[in-house]
Amino acid sequence: MTISLDLGCGLNPKNPFSATEVYGVDVREDAAAHIYKADLVVDPIPFPDDALEFVTAIDFLEHIPRLIYAPHRRNAFVEVMSEVWRVLKPGGHFYSCTPAYPHSAAFCDPTHVNIITEETFPNYFDEVRNWAVIYGFKGKFQILSQEWRGPHLNTIM
Repeated sequence: MTISLDLGCGLNPKNPFSATEVYGVDVREDAAAHIYKADLVVDPIPFPDDALEFVTAIDFLEHIPRLIYAPHRRNAFVEVMSEVWRVLKPGGHFYSCTPAYPHSAAFCDPTHVNIITEETFPNYFDEVRNWAVIYGFKGKFQILSQEWRGPHLNTIM
């Protein structure tokens, strides 16, 4: 049995890895659809450590602010990435699909508050450079693939 969690899933958790069990996290709960309620800008992912083979974030990370004050300064995007690392089993995979710079789709939606670039994951969250550790990141992803599909940057770590 493989388990996947789709962050910011809306009404329909996605399952690009064809996991046998699929859950979602969103700001709305729907127990019948296996969707848990959490605002990931401020809340942890509601799963235990090392619980999931896959985590996906499809059209989601661009909505997570890099910095918030709630009530103290927090690096919300780094915290989300640490949470992804925490809930993934060793050897698990994280898939991000997000509109990214330099495409206008990254900027035109006023709810896009986090602009991702080709350098974001390799420089800040990969085990080689891991620059996000200075901001509190707790993890060491390995970039397995990164490619463009139109304005979306698709990354598997």
